[in-house]
Amino acid sequence: MNSDTPPQGIDWVRMEGLVPAVAQHWRSGEVLMLGYMSPEAMAATRESGKVTFFSRSRQRLWTKGESSGNHLLLKSLHIDCDGDAVLVRAEPTGPVCHTGTPTCFADARPLPLAFLDALDALVARRAIDRPAHSYTTRLFDSGLRAIAQKVGEEGVETALAAVVEDDASLLGESADLIFHLLVLLRARNLDLAQVVAILARRHPGSGPETGPD
Repeated sequence: MNSDTPPQGIDWVRMEGLVPAVAQHWRSGEVLMLGYMSPEAMAATRESGKVTFFSRSRQRLWTKGESSGNHLLLKSLHIDCDGDAVLVRAEPTGPVCHTGTPTCFADARPLPLAFLDALDALVARRAIDRPAHSYTTRLFDSGLRAIAQKVGEEGVETALAAVVEDDASLLGESADLIFHLLVLLRARNLDLAQVVAILARRHPGSGPETGPD
C-alpha cells in the first residue's frame, strides 16, 4: 500500500473540502464505485488500510463495508494532475454495491481480459472450497502430477489445432489450455498475476503494472 503523490497535492480549498474518489479493482482494472473523500477520509484510509469516504448524505466519515463487512482494502492511492480527483486501487472483500453486485456499474460489460482475473479468482476458491460435482475440484483432487499431465495434453491439442483445424477449434483448445494452466498454478500456490508480472518486467512500457503501485 503506497501512493506516488502526497495528499497535500489536492487543492482542498478550491474543492471545498471534498474530492471525487473513483475506486478501481487493483488487478482487473474494473471500476467499482464512486465516492467522495475529505482530508480526514483520506487520512483514515491510509491509516486503516480500508477505503473510507465522506458520506454527503450522513455528513460523516464512512468506511466502505462498516455495516456489510464488504470492505475495500487499499492497494494504492493516486491524485490526478489537477489535484481535484482521486483514484483508489483496492481489493474488495465481497460485493461492492449495496444491491449485491460486484460493482456499482453492473450494467457495464466487463473488460474482455478482466474475465481472466475473475476466472483465476474462481479457481482459487475452488482450490479451497472443493465443492462436490465440480470439474475443477476433481482436477485438484487428482494431484499435481495429473494436473501437469492435463496441461501437457491441452498444449499438444492446441498446437495440433493450430496446424490442422479451423480457427474455432484453435480458440477452443486455447481456452482449455489457459483454464488448466490456471489450475496448475494454483496447485503450486501460484497465480496468474505473478505470471503477468513477469511478462510486464520482460516488456516494460507495454502496459500497466499488475501489482500495487
